[in-house]
Amino acid sequence: MERDMTVGTPWKIILNFTIPIVIGNIFQQFYSMVDTVIVGKFVGTKALAAVGSTGTIGFLILGFLMGLTAGFTVLTSQRFGAGDMPGMRKTVGSAAVLSVIVSVVMTVISMAFMKPLLILMNTPEDIFQDAYKYIMIICAGIFTQVMYNLLAGILRALGNSKTPLYFLLFSAALNIVLDLVLIIVFHLGAAGAAYATVIAQGVSALLCLIYIIKKVPILKLDRWDFKLDGHLVRQQLAIGFPMALQYSITAIGAMMVQAALNVLGSVHVAAFTAANKIEQVVTQVYVALGTTMATYCAQNMGAGKVKRISRGFRATTIMGSMYSVVFGVLVFYFGNMLTGLFVSENLDQIVGLVDIYMKCVALFFVPLNVVNVYRNGIQGMGYGFLPMTAGIAELAGRGLTAVVASHYKSYLGICLASPVAWIFASALLLVMYFGIMNKYKKAGNFRE
Repeated sequence: MERDMTVGTPWKIILNFTIPIVIGNIFQQFYSMVDTVIVGKFVGTKALAAVGSTGTIGFLILGFLMGLTAGFTVLTSQRFGAGDMPGMRKTVGSAAVLSVIVSVVMTVISMAFMKPLLILMNTPEDIFQDAYKYIMIICAGIFTQVMYNLLAGILRALGNSKTPLYFLLFSAALNIVLDLVLIIVFHLGAAGAAYATVIAQGVSALLCLIYIIKKVPILKLDRWDFKLDGHLVRQQLAIGFPMALQYSITAIGAMMVQAALNVLGSVHVAAFTAANKIEQVVTQVYVALGTTMATYCAQNMGAGKVKRISRGFRATTIMGSMYSVVFGVLVFYFGNMLTGLFVSENLDQIVGLVDIYMKCVALFFVPLNVVNVYRNGIQGMGYGFLPMTAGIAELAGRGLTAVVASHYKSYLGICLASPVAWIFASALLLVMYFGIMNKYKKAGNFRE
């Protein structure tokens, strides 16, 4: 069901919209975690390290595409908020065509250059072949990832965050079944986990498409909606590419961290992978708040309600900060207790390494909340380039820390790379936000 976010109490609207996204994101992480658990338990630590060693590469590729599709749907939200339904449908048709083109190009490029990239990242020899098989299957399924992200993004742009959740729940259950069958029954190892992920994502994308065709009449497009308009394409790319590059910049920093980590060996890689999976489940709230703010700000920007956007930022900052304090304490003291889910070999050593990681990140959840909320919210307002510069600050913080940690072969330093990046980026984003709001106040456009 579509939802107009330009009316009503901001914090209530934001909370109600965020909850289904949080649940969906957690389940998405859950079936990613299930991949990790089943691989680690039934194939071994080296296979777990192989899957983990490709995580940053997958984020580089798929994150770029997620940012691009999210950018394409910003205009969809804005035109929906402005009540321009023909214009909204045109943005959807244009986004669909652009997404197909980009999917084909990215699939070819990523598969062609994957082996040199794994070598460049110092992927350990004992896990290289498993890592290569896993990530190549993920790359071959890029279209399913793009299709789901675009269609779910379109539904959220219209204020519907519940329907994508239902399809993700089904997809998560399917992924678990496929993991068990392909890894345990057919003994496909890490490759089986990749096949399960791609198939499950494709099913959720197909369900989104069927729902839109049958249940969302305002998205009934004709062939003219798919005809590319130069001005509209430039607008979508002007927002989409900076958002995509934002993800890529973050991923490049993560790849630098991964390269430094790989030097320490497969046990450290496995521990870092397990800890990262635990962290990602806890931090999906920040991702969901960011997704919500992108839609909230875009709709209200389309309606010209800048003061209402400011109220939304304030409410989301408070909610996210409260969550950060409570779950920061829980992760700091108890985060390593989940390690046993992922590994059965070298458990004593890996638990200690996971504990170091969890304590490092738990102390810095507040700036992580700021990064997600303000970056996505500013992008939703139509500013594509400014948040990207915060991504550069994030890259600088993460990259410099990784380089120093690599020089000293310090696992603690590697674990601190992300917190340093969050501090750098959050500080810059807050400066941007207050600068943007002051500009609207001076221009007399600060209305609700």
